[in-house]
Amino acid sequence: MTSATRIGFSLATLMVFAVPVASAQQGPAIGGSLYGIGQSAGASSPGTGAAKGPGGTLTAVPEDFSKLKIAPGFLLNIQVYDEPELSGELRVDDAGNIAFPLAGSIHVGDNTLEEARQLIEDKLASEQILIRPQIMINVEQYAPFIVAVMGEVQAPGRVQLLAPHSLLDVLSQVGGETPMAGSVVQVRHLIDGHLTIDAYPYGRNSDGSSIAKVMLHDGDTVIVPRAGIVYVLGAVTRPGGYLMLEDGKLDVAQALSLASGTTLQAAVKSIRVIRRNPDGTYVEYPVNYKKFSEGKQIPLHLEAQDIVYVPVSKIKTVLTTGASLIDEAAIATVYSVK
Repeated sequence: MTSATRIGFSLATLMVFAVPVASAQQGPAIGGSLYGIGQSAGASSPGTGAAKGPGGTLTAVPEDFSKLKIAPGFLLNIQVYDEPELSGELRVDDAGNIAFPLAGSIHVGDNTLEEARQLIEDKLASEQILIRPQIMINVEQYAPFIVAVMGEVQAPGRVQLLAPHSLLDVLSQVGGETPMAGSVVQVRHLIDGHLTIDAYPYGRNSDGSSIAKVMLHDGDTVIVPRAGIVYVLGAVTRPGGYLMLEDGKLDVAQALSLASGTTLQAAVKSIRVIRRNPDGTYVEYPVNYKKFSEGKQIPLHLEAQDIVYVPVSKIKTVLTTGASLIDEAAIATVYSVK
């Protein structure tokens, strides 16, 4: 075999082996354009649980990443296969539109990446810009939703989300409620410039079903109020304040039980409940301890900030005023009974 022959054979061999290499390099790009959803350096895969938002900060990714909705502020990297002049990065405007080359304005807001891909391909085909367009979309930058969580939660503050989450999910992200939390969760949000406040029952015995389907959106504020407090003072074993944790309901008998009962010196015939009015005045309700302890009378249901006072003697009952009991309640120890 001559030198020229050997050189020609070597070049042919190199060309044969070069073909599958080039095809392997083009394969993922073609496959990505067919499905229309790619993954850029700034986005995370569905299993990572976090992605980079503005400024490179980590932002929570929805569990089902394929359901992520495009929102105003997103920066999309759109690649049209074999059409580099139509490819590039486009910012989603406040109305949820992108200005696509030759095709004009296309509304992609509140659509998934797959839905947006289909919308763009249909637009290019209907305008006869391309016969069979194939595109791939990556999210280069996200516009995270901000939800504020305040009140009786483990880690109050601002939570960044990539998509609307349920109220239950957001409470889980801040560590859940504290032992001082009440049985209601409030959500404040603006609708057409008007502030609305919705309240949802969620106590420590709840399974979370009451708030699992409540979706939060950008700008919402979640407030977990503290549970109401009832004070038991006077001749009881453990005087102090007690949280109304059982769905916010507590009666006189339960309050006395939380205080470990009355002492031997207690004047049980003179027990009374002091309730403060919104205007600062107060009203007193006498309690028939004997009747409700014998099951002949339903114990009085208490409200937040009520004071159950058990005097030591009838003389002390007369001398003790509602105002002095309110002052005493202000410095009482508060107990959380589990």
